[in-house]
Amino acid sequence: MSSPQEYWLSGPIPNVPPLLQPSAHALLQSVREIKTYLIDFPEEKLWEKPFGRASVGFHLRHLTGVLDRLLTYAKEQSLTEEQFHFLKNEGNGQDAPSVQQLISDFETKVNEALDYFKTIPESSLTENRYVGRKKLPTTVIGLLFHAAEHSQRHVGQLLVTVSVLKD
Repeated sequence: MSSPQEYWLSGPIPNVPPLLQPSAHALLQSVREIKTYLIDFPEEKLWEKPFGRASVGFHLRHLTGVLDRLLTYAKEQSLTEEQFHFLKNEGNGQDAPSVQQLISDFETKVNEALDYFKTIPESSLTENRYVGRKKLPTTVIGLLFHAAEHSQRHVGQLLVTVSVLKD
């Protein structure tokens, strides 16, 4: 059985500006890979931290939280108290949703990101934006590229953690 073609090889995503296609493809690839890696993943291992490393649950929550925060900054908005609370509790497994709910939460956030991408004129991609309380400088495209790159990085870390815990 062959694995599905990677998103970046499957053509443009309708209505997403050309300069945002790589970010959109990477986010969709992240969702696909997470779903693949977590087939039959045991729920009781969701918050285990093998060798003191981050849990699968943390990676899943963090993927959703970071994407949410970076979209907020791209829209020139400040983080809400709810977002700060989510950030504080990304690694907390108490009262946490199931693996499937965490995957669904990330997929929903990716779809929200893609809907947002479709509203962005390419001419605004180099507009200045600022991150965090320190107002660190970046641009709209910098935030959206980082959202995709950061997601891919955590998917890779999640894969390693899953492979250790499934054995």
